[in-house]
Amino acid sequence: MTTFDRRDLGLLLLRLGTGGVLAAHGAQKLFGWFGGGGIGGTGAFMESVGYTPGRASATAAGLAEAGGGTLLALGLATPAAGAAAAGGMTGAAAVLKPNGFFSQQGGYEYPATLGLVAAGLAIAGPGRLSLDHAFGHVFDRDWMVPTALAATAAMAALVVGARNRRVRKEKDSEGESEQEPLFEE
Repeated sequence: MTTFDRRDLGLLLLRLGTGGVLAAHGAQKLFGWFGGGGIGGTGAFMESVGYTPGRASATAAGLAEAGGGTLLALGLATPAAGAAAAGGMTGAAAVLKPNGFFSQQGGYEYPATLGLVAAGLAIAGPGRLSLDHAFGHVFDRDWMVPTALAATAAMAALVVGARNRRVRKEKDSEGESEQEPLFEE
């Protein structure tokens, strides 16, 4: 007979809450549900904040959130699910970073929190009230945790780094065109 303890219930609540929020955000991006822009609207937004190509970026962000969130909620492939969601939130936090930390000023507090909880769940595991446990942890092996987190961190660093370079380049070129001429012609 299997008994469940406080840890299992706590992990279930964290997985359901965080996974549900992430899945809903991803559905906004992928399908336009819950007032979202769908791939087209989200893609245009992604382009405007430096993630190009926009449609591919919207699809990747939507899949990381909807897929990672759904898998986290189910407790299935928890290392990969948590890592994917954390990677998606890294991209969102990069856009909001210039606004500071707190969400009242448009900062990155919210995506940072979702990303940290997702990464924490990837590390802690799903608990016994999960599909991973029901399937004998076939998709939740110890070696999968550092592998998934390292691969996601590397990919997020590349994507966010490329985006940040594009944004800096655009700001530099705008700054040059708005400067006063050094001397009159």
